[in-house]
Amino acid sequence: MNTTETLQEALPRSSERLPPPLIAAHSLAVEPDQAVEELQAALAGPELALVLFYCSSRFDLDRLAAALRSRFAGTPVMGCTTAGEIGPAGYRDGSLVGIGLPASYFSVANAHIDDLDGFDEARARALAGELTGRVGGTAEHSFSLLLIDGLSGREERVARHCQRGLGNVPLVGGSAGDDLRFTATRVFQGSEFRSGALWMVIRTPLPFKVFRSTHFVGFSEPLVVTEADAERRIVREVNGYPAAVEYARVVGAEVGRLHPVLFAQAPLTVRIGGTDYVRSIRCANADQSLSLYCAIERGVVLRVAKALDLIGARRILFDDLRRQVGESLWTLGFDCIQCRLEAENLDGKAAIQRLFADNRVIGFSSYGEQFVGTHVNQTFTGVAIGERCRP
Repeated sequence: MNTTETLQEALPRSSERLPPPLIAAHSLAVEPDQAVEELQAALAGPELALVLFYCSSRFDLDRLAAALRSRFAGTPVMGCTTAGEIGPAGYRDGSLVGIGLPASYFSVANAHIDDLDGFDEARARALAGELTGRVGGTAEHSFSLLLIDGLSGREERVARHCQRGLGNVPLVGGSAGDDLRFTATRVFQGSEFRSGALWMVIRTPLPFKVFRSTHFVGFSEPLVVTEADAERRIVREVNGYPAAVEYARVVGAEVGRLHPVLFAQAPLTVRIGGTDYVRSIRCANADQSLSLYCAIERGVVLRVAKALDLIGARRILFDDLRRQVGESLWTLGFDCIQCRLEAENLDGKAAIQRLFADNRVIGFSSYGEQFVGTHVNQTFTGVAIGERCRP
């Protein structure tokens, strides 16, 4: 019996009450073996098409990989390092969170992309055809996840090529983190942590909706990038002045007092097709340049953004998602680390955690997000999955 037949025949009729189609676990253990043991115990039960996990980079990754290989032998396991984990225990640092996708509800195909520099549209189309062919079905029943090295600087090209290859299958994802150390971010597939990207296509008869939520609009005078290092995502000059100096002038701060919380509260934006997209600042450098989390080129017109209501935007998002996929939902989410820093600074962390708990968000704080082929910053992206099959 092929995978498609197994998936369809194992499902109860839509009139029956379905059990929860996903299983989540969150371990706060600091020892890798104990953390994986707790994850495996919580996910035990049904045959799983995929175990998807997110972990702190503080773990001994070699030991964590060995424990994952041992505990989940025979089950596909994929994940990445983070800048913070989101799960049943809330916003956490130094933890391991995972979710199991039962084979009775999901069919999964995956691939590792190791050469991000050489990844082109032809390769993407060939790989997309292979992945979608393996899960079968039609595009309306499938979505795609992308986990990618958050320090690679290649998210834009990879996400764009993957989405073009997928056609009508929507892609969302997150850029792996390393707890704000900016040293090395890793993805995990099967047996080891490595660089590169993980690309998954997932088919399910359950209702789902991919989403993107942002709460920033550009408002300042134009800031024209007059010198940039596109390869390294560095803005050297804005309006002919050192980038950090000009940014500090606009936000009313001293150059020496620029810090991550300020960057989270007042990011940069670029307008594309009438929509503002955030271009988050990672740090100010000693030479008065600014390092960003996303691609930047000379001639781009930026504006400093102002924040709208973060918590209100998230409430509106989840209200809308429940209307579309059902009151009882699961959310695979990628939340920009800058959004978390903003929430913490505004004393909104508890409110966001309640929203995440109510809507069963499993995910991580990321160094960037992908939504339908576009690499974005300071957003919350993902896919919401309902518990009842489509009629």
